[in-house]
Amino acid sequence: MEIHHGKHHQGYVNNLNKAIEGTPLDGKPIEEVLKTLDMKNMAVRNNAGGHYNHNLFWAVMSPNGGGTPTGELAGAIQRDFGSFESFQEKFSQAAATRFGSGWGWLCVHKGGKLEACSTPNQDSPLMPEYSHCGTPILGVDVWEHAYYLHYQNRRPDYLKAWWNVVNWDAVAKRYAAAK
Repeated sequence: MEIHHGKHHQGYVNNLNKAIEGTPLDGKPIEEVLKTLDMKNMAVRNNAGGHYNHNLFWAVMSPNGGGTPTGELAGAIQRDFGSFESFQEKFSQAAATRFGSGWGWLCVHKGGKLEACSTPNQDSPLMPEYSHCGTPILGVDVWEHAYYLHYQNRRPDYLKAWWNVVNWDAVAKRYAAAK
């Protein structure tokens, strides 16, 4: 994860800064950049998505993670997926079956309804093309660079281990803010 953070994520930050320097996007919050993005501007699309997606990825993990959510988030998962296990299965399936590189997401729609989905490459649910997905509160990177050193081509094994580092308190805070 240190290589992932220091090399891959930092590359997105550096390239995004170059791509927006001197434009109206320069200095805007990353969420605004994504929501108002020209989807044909691949330099901004790829690097803004890579930066935002990785920020969320790091924010929802902790060495002391794992377990299950509690409180309002746990209730919403129960309501929308039937059980925590069913949620894990649907989320993991969305992430594991993403063809090629991309992301698995847990998103919140207005009113608090949850949905598991995925996006390709560095695309984000905040981008105009995916606005129907809602606001992401949990995301997992399923690009090979995220897991190849430890799991080679075994993405499902990586996802199974990843649940052990999910910081449910951080996800619950994002849920409360998004709904």
